Amino acid sequence: MAEEHRCQAPRFCANNCGFFGSPATQNLCSKCYRDLQVKEQQSSSAKMVLNQSLAPPAAAPPAAVPQPASAASSSAAAVEAPLREAAEEARVSQPNRCATCRRRLGLTGFKCRCGMMLCGTHRYPEQHACEFDFKGLGREQIAKANPVVKGEKLDKI
Repeated sequence: MAEEHRCQAPRFCANNCGFFGSPATQNLCSKCYRDLQVKEQQSSSAKMVLNQSLAPPAAAPPAAVPQPASAASSSAAAVEAPLREAAEEARVSQPNRCATCRRRLGLTGFKCRCGMMLCGTHRYPEQHACEFDFKGLGREQIAKANPVVKGEKLDKI
């Protein structure tokens, strides 16, 4: 009985990739199991981002939409605002083009901390008018790395 248990035939990966799987990894090989974990993590983060993005826009539009005096200009402003937002989304949704000069990037694009994809010429913050606060990030990192130490004796003196 013990010999039968030790000599079990190896099982192939459940994804039929050709490698051997194990019960510890849900009958998947190590690569397929790692890919499964990454997909689950991305889907959970996408759900979290979706939930966060749905709540703020409901509160934001009344404050963000300007209220002009005339009814005609208010309808024109209401039409132009979504068009501007759609144009910005289209510009951001094309990661294969530089956000500054619109050059095709292919595999050589650089992603800035401000979220834009840029070509080699515009990859530096000075070249594309980057809005990311590098100084603030540095200050936060220094503050976290070096907490303020204050002794009790100082208060007594």
